[in-house]
Amino acid sequence: MADDSSDSLPVSASALDSAAAAIRRGECVVYPTETVYGLGADAVDSAAVERVFAVKGRSRDKPVSLAVDAVDALDDYVRLSERERAFAEAFLPGPVTLVAERREGVPDVLTAGRDRVGVRVPDHPVALALLDRVETAVTATSANRSGTGSARTVDELAASIHEACLVLDAGETPGGGSTVVDVAAETVHRRGEDADAVERWLAEH
Repeated sequence: MADDSSDSLPVSASALDSAAAAIRRGECVVYPTETVYGLGADAVDSAAVERVFAVKGRSRDKPVSLAVDAVDALDDYVRLSERERAFAEAFLPGPVTLVAERREGVPDVLTAGRDRVGVRVPDHPVALALLDRVETAVTATSANRSGTGSARTVDELAASIHEACLVLDAGETPGGGSTVVDVAAETVHRRGEDADAVERWLAEH
């Protein structure tokens, strides 16, 4: 469970409550991660996921990942082999996205019809506190219009995203991007933070 005491977080408990309520209503929220700001909505609500695609201007043939607040929560959304679970326990929470076999409750719109989905456990206290409150998976995609740069501060968000989403401002994030890896296929789809460590793990396990 996330530690969301008022002394430990850069956003208020009431702001987190409002953001969680917005997600439960099918709306979009901008939230900080250990890389950049993310665009979050209920990842198992097809209409909410459609809203994320619309807000980003993202092609429907490009899948979106989902985030949960703990490795144990991944089992509700993906089927993990023993090796994939060991990988998740080694790298999550952290700036790594694991591509794994989705369960039936994960909607086609999120995965662009594919049978695998990217899953994350973000290493940011605000993101974890939000996910803990929502009690469902939330979309994990950068909070920017497709084709534009990612936002490390809320001032860098497009005006259209500000208008469409509730925004949790936790100051500047570290930047970078997650490493995307399919452990079963021995494939790193995108090199980002922790990429060297991920490749070493794949070679050694």
